[in-house]
Amino acid sequence: MSKRIHVETYEKEELKRGLSSRHIQMIAIGGAIGTGLFYGSSWSISAGGPAILLMYLIVGIAIYFIMRALGEMAVEEPVSGTYVSYANRYIHRFAGFLSGWNAFIFLIATSAADLNALGRYVQFWFPDIPIWVSSLAVVLILFTVNIIGVSIYGEAEFWFSLIKVVAIVLMIIFGALMIIFGVGNHGNPVGLGNLVNHGGFFPTGMNGFILSIVMVAFAFGGVENLGFAAGEAKNVKTTIPKAVNSVFWRIMIFYVGAIFILVTLFPWNTVGSKGSPFVEVFTKMNIPAAASIMNIVVISAVLSAVNSSIFANSRTFYNLSLQKNAPAILSKVNRKNIPFAGVMLVFASMLFGVLMNYFIPDKVFSLFASVTVFGLICNWSAILISHLKFRKIKIKNNEVEKLTYKMPFYPYSNYFGLFFMAVVIVCMGFLPDMRMALVVSAIWVAIVFVAYKFYTKKDKKEDLLNKEDYSA
Repeated sequence: MSKRIHVETYEKEELKRGLSSRHIQMIAIGGAIGTGLFYGSSWSISAGGPAILLMYLIVGIAIYFIMRALGEMAVEEPVSGTYVSYANRYIHRFAGFLSGWNAFIFLIATSAADLNALGRYVQFWFPDIPIWVSSLAVVLILFTVNIIGVSIYGEAEFWFSLIKVVAIVLMIIFGALMIIFGVGNHGNPVGLGNLVNHGGFFPTGMNGFILSIVMVAFAFGGVENLGFAAGEAKNVKTTIPKAVNSVFWRIMIFYVGAIFILVTLFPWNTVGSKGSPFVEVFTKMNIPAAASIMNIVVISAVLSAVNSSIFANSRTFYNLSLQKNAPAILSKVNRKNIPFAGVMLVFASMLFGVLMNYFIPDKVFSLFASVTVFGLICNWSAILISHLKFRKIKIKNNEVEKLTYKMPFYPYSNYFGLFFMAVVIVCMGFLPDMRMALVVSAIWVAIVFVAYKFYTKKDKKEDLLNKEDYSA
C-alpha cells in the first residue's frame, strides 16, 4: 500500500463569511468584465481586425480552465489568500512569497493607472479638477467602504458591476437592432459585410492575429480575484462553483458578444477613431447625452476595479502574514473581522498612486501599465501549477472521488493554460511596447528573491534559537 502524502493545512483565518450568493455572482461578473473592455477594445481590434473574435474565444477558454482550477481548490480549501496560499503550500514557499508580494507592486501599478484614468473621466465634466483630487476622493471613500464590513464591499461591488452589465447588454441589443433591422441607421440593416469587406477576416495576417493575444489576455485581468471571496463567502460549496461556471458564458456574452457588435457595425480600422466605440453605438441610437452615459459607465468600471483591488490585496497581505511571509501585524483584524492592517497597507499604497498622479499625471498610465503584465502571468501560472500538484496529491491519497467540483479535462486543460501563458510571454518579446515589461519583471523577481532569502534566513535563526532553548 502506497504511503499517504501529508499536506500542510491551510491557514486558519478569523474573517467573517458575509458575502452572499448575490454578492459572489456580481464579484465574478466584475472580475470578468475589466475596464480593458471599455478602453482597450479599440487597440485589440486594430491589432487583429475582425479575427479578434477568435482570439477572445481562445483566450476565454484558457481563462475558464484557470478559473475551474482555482474553483476546485477554493471549494476544498476556502481561504482568502487564494492562489497565494496555494502556491505557498503546493509549489514552494518562494512561489507563495513571490505571488504575494507581486500583489504589492501590482497594486501600486494598477491603482495608479486606474486612478489616473478615473481622473481623466471626471475631467470630461469638470476639466478644472486636477486628477490627483479625484483620485484622493475615491481612495478615501472606498477605503471607508472596505473598513465598515465585507458585506458593504460586496454591496458596492454588486452595484458597480450591475452598471457595467446593463451598459454592455444595452449596447449588444442596440447593435443587433442596427445589424438586423437598420434601427438607428435610417432603416438600412448594416449586415455582416464589415467582417470581410476591409481586408478580409484576417486583415493583419496571422502575425497580427497571434500578437493580439497579449492585449486580449490582459483585458481579462482581475477575473482571478473571485478566489479571494472564497474565504468570506457563505455556502462556499455552492456559491463558488455557481460563480465559476458562469464565468465562461459571461465571457462569451460580454466580451465576444460586444466585440462582435463593434467589428460588425464599424469597419475594423475605424473602431475608436472618433472616441469610444461604445459611445458611437449609443449616439447612433440617438440616445441623449450618450457620451455622458458611457462616461458614468466607465467611471463605475474603474471604481469597481479599485474597490476590488482594496479587497483582494488586503486579503493577500493578511494571508501572507499567516504564512509568515509578511510581518505579523498584517494578520490583525478589527471588531468586524476585517483585516484592518492589510487594508491600511493597501490605503498607503494607493496614496502613493495619488502622489504619482500629482507629480507626473501625464506619464502615470503608460509608466505603470506594463508592470501589470507580469503580475497577471504570475497569478494565472501559479493557479495552474498549484492545481497540478494539488490534484496529484489527491490521486496519490485516493481522495479524488471526494472532490465536489472537479477541473474538466485534467491535466490537459492545465497544460493548455500553461501553453497559453508561454505564448503570451513570447509575443510580448515581439512587441516593442511590452519588452520593457519583461526587463522590469526580471529585476523585480531578483529583488523579491533577495528579500525572500533575507526573510527566511531570519526565520531559520529564530527556529534555531527556539530549538536551543528547548534543548536547554
